[in-house]
Amino acid sequence: MPFPFERFVSVRYLRGAEGQSEGRSFLRFITYVAVGGVTLGVAALLLALAIVRGFSREIENKIVGFGAHIQVANYVQGAPLSDGTSLQKQLAAVEGVAGVAPVVEQPVLLRRSEESIDGVVLLGMAQAPRYLRSRMEAGTFAVRPSAEAGPGLVVGKELATRLGLDVGERVTAFAMQQGRDGGGSLQRPRVKQFRVRGIYDTSLKNIDDVYVFGSLPVARRLGSVPAGAVSRFNLTVEDPSRIDPLASRIENQFGFPISTRTIYQQYAGLFAWVDLQQSIIPLVIGVIVLVAAFNIIGTLLMMILEKTQEIGVLKSLGTSDGALRRLFLGLGLLIGGVGTGLGAALALSLALLQKHFGIISLPAEAYYMTTAPIGLNPFDYLLVGGGTILLCGAAAYVPARVAARVEPVRAIRFE
Repeated sequence: MPFPFERFVSVRYLRGAEGQSEGRSFLRFITYVAVGGVTLGVAALLLALAIVRGFSREIENKIVGFGAHIQVANYVQGAPLSDGTSLQKQLAAVEGVAGVAPVVEQPVLLRRSEESIDGVVLLGMAQAPRYLRSRMEAGTFAVRPSAEAGPGLVVGKELATRLGLDVGERVTAFAMQQGRDGGGSLQRPRVKQFRVRGIYDTSLKNIDDVYVFGSLPVARRLGSVPAGAVSRFNLTVEDPSRIDPLASRIENQFGFPISTRTIYQQYAGLFAWVDLQQSIIPLVIGVIVLVAAFNIIGTLLMMILEKTQEIGVLKSLGTSDGALRRLFLGLGLLIGGVGTGLGAALALSLALLQKHFGIISLPAEAYYMTTAPIGLNPFDYLLVGGGTILLCGAAAYVPARVAARVEPVRAIRFE
């Protein structure tokens, strides 16, 4: 199959773009600048999308990994859910629920010494969350009581740094108890000694600094929670996109005093921050692609000016106006296609380097993680690539019409 004439000439113009006698290499430089502009714009936009997508995924994984998609608790704040064993079985049978974990939550004062004491929330769990097990900075998540060391405790890195805790050290927890009459009087606090078994690090300050983990029976005894009762259930779901309808269905099915809260309700401020990043950053970076695409207009107009005599010769030899339009439209698409391909390759290379080596570091107190996360999605490459090539084709339309209107006689005599 013969190579189409318009495509052949457009490739020649792209590969060997040269001006006339003076400044022959300037036109080639301008062409390379146009290709480079599209390359940098595409690479910047794809990297921004990958980082923003990575932020969203990492934040959600941290929060879901720490807690659950849905928390089922008593409508009366602080009151436990009685008959937890039966309720756990009923929740596990709900369609769409993948897992149910009982939790006993108890505020305590944690004391290492007279100078090192702080208020924290003790979470007693039957099994450690999988995400937290993968985020252990030191030690293990073995919190079950042993005859030699007693009950174990896992603390966050922020809390361990502030109190000077290390794996193997003993700490004392004080749980304040309300009076039996329901008034404001306090009974003598319950006291329990723990040994630090592990230190976790999620880079989420409001988690690492506040929550400590112990075994379910020990937390139940420390908080005077009746046998079989729990503070709440952490639910993981099969389809995260159906969290809100499932939470509403559970409330309607079980009725008072069951109350549900999704992770999006519990951490609304954090997810609002993530949504802001997702909506603003790609929009701002996308302007670079738009500017780069429309720089092609100036490049093609300059090329038409330099190639006016050649255009006149082509028209005198019988080249139609439509063929000339297709020629310069093809040249604009070639510039966009080459720039898009180079930009996608550059973005993918930098993203993989960041993903494996963490080149770009971040302050954890501001971004909740120590390195910029990467979330690669083929759809982003297809969308950005296709959109950029379409923009470049649209930008090349005006110069293509100008080239088609050149009069052969005047063009050949053009100096």
